[in-house]
Amino acid sequence: MTRTIRLNRIDGVLSELEYPVEPSTVATECDDVTVRLADGEVNLGATVSSSTAVEFASVEELTEELMSLLPRRAVGEPFQSDGDA
Repeated sequence: MTRTIRLNRIDGVLSELEYPVEPSTVATECDDVTVRLADGEVNLGATVSSSTAVEFASVEELTEELMSLLPRRAVGEPFQSDGDA
């Protein structure tokens, strides 16, 4: 069954994994997860499989790597912030 989640809900999915975890394990365990971005969608497993990391020690570490692998427009327009006046 395919799951679709918003990017801001990614920690819930990643917290289901047992750490430390290798990118290949994340790719296999999360191949059914589609992440909705501000501009499109990505498959979580496929995205993490492109990582060059050896393993992830925590949800935070995996989340940080995932954010670096996402397209530039994943969270919205570049250089835009809700806090800007």
